[in-house]
Amino acid sequence: MKIRATLCLAIFIAVSLASSAGAFGAQKKTLYQRLGGYDAIAAVTDDFITRLATDPELGKFFVGLNTESKKRVRQHVIDQLCAVTGGPCLYLGQDMKTAHRGLGITQDDWDRAVKHLVETLDKFKVGKQEKNELLTAISALKSDIVEK
Repeated sequence: MKIRATLCLAIFIAVSLASSAGAFGAQKKTLYQRLGGYDAIAAVTDDFITRLATDPELGKFFVGLNTESKKRVRQHVIDQLCAVTGGPCLYLGQDMKTAHRGLGITQDDWDRAVKHLVETLDKFKVGKQEKNELLTAISALKSDIVEK
């Protein structure tokens, strides 16, 4: 299975900022809840993948994927984002290093993808705190994704 589209998956995987205890043991909302749950994650994923696939430089990572492969990548992105943000989903896809090995993703590709992610999050009016948590966390995945 070609998992070229997992660049977006890698970006979303970093959102593993699950719930933490607040004052007096009260539980804060999980990032999954703060993002709006499954439907919101699916909508963000759809917009982000579309931006990546239609980008003149990043679209090359989607070439050769048939309709079913694209659906599978989309579902992996949603499941992983859901799971790592404290939601009820189970991610069964590849780790980021394996998924991106051999794709030749460059620093410029990374920067373009992050720019698209920010545009997507802004489009959906994701809160500053949640956006910052996501963008900070994805930097940890960069070494598993960028090869050049």
